Amino acid sequence: MIWFTLCGAVLLIAYLLGSTPTGYTAARLIKGIDIREHGSGSTGATNVLRTLGKGPGLLVLLIDMLKGVLAIALVRLLFIFAAHRNLIPISVNPTMWLGWMIALAGLAAILGHSKSIWLGFTGGKSVATSLGVLLAMSWQIGLSTLGIFGLVLVVSRIVSLSSICGAIAVFILMLLMRQPLPYQLFALAGGLYVILRHRSNIQRLLAGTEPRLGQKLPLETEESLNSASSS
Repeated sequence: MIWFTLCGAVLLIAYLLGSTPTGYTAARLIKGIDIREHGSGSTGATNVLRTLGKGPGLLVLLIDMLKGVLAIALVRLLFIFAAHRNLIPISVNPTMWLGWMIALAGLAAILGHSKSIWLGFTGGKSVATSLGVLLAMSWQIGLSTLGIFGLVLVVSRIVSLSSICGAIAVFILMLLMRQPLPYQLFALAGGLYVILRHRSNIQRLLAGTEPRLGQKLPLETEESLNSASSS
C-alpha cells in the first residue's frame, strides 16, 4: 500500500512541477502583465521571448526544461529510496515499473505545463518541458530531438514548425534507437499532444501568417486570440 501511495504522490508532484507558471510569473514580475493577454496567449518561452525579450525568454525556456528533468529525476530517486527501504513489493518488477513510471511522470509534467492548476488550467504548449523530460529519459533521444528542432529552426526561422517537426521525429527516434515500450508510447502520446497544442500555429502556417523568429504576431491575429481567450 505504501508503494502505490508513493507512486501516486510522485505523479502528483510531477504534475505540480509542470504546473509551475514560469512564463506567467516572469511577465508579472518584469512588466506587471498577464502574458496570456499578449501575443499568442501562451505562457511558454516563445511568447515570453516575443513579449519580454531574449533574456526572460531564455530564462523561462531553461526553467521549463528543468521542470521536465526534475519530474524524471524524482521518479529515479523514488526507486532508489524504495529499494534501500525495502518498500517495493515482491510482486513488482522494479525495472518494468521504472520505465512506466518515468513515462507517466513525463506525461504528468507536460500536462501540468499546458494545463496549470495555478492558471485555471491554461498554460504553454509543453515543448520545453517535453525536451527536459526527453533529456532526462534518454539524453541521446533528447539531443537528437533538439538537433532536429534546431535544424528546422535555422532553415525556417519558425519556432512552431520546428516544435512540430521535433514532436514528430521523437517517436521515430525512439523506434530507431530501440527504446523501451513505455518510452515509445510516451513519445507517441506526448508528440501528438504537443502537435494538438499547436493547432492555431498550424492554421497560421497553412495561411502563411505564422511569424518567424524575432517577429511578432500580426495585430489582427493577436486581437482575435485575446478575444477568444477572454470569451
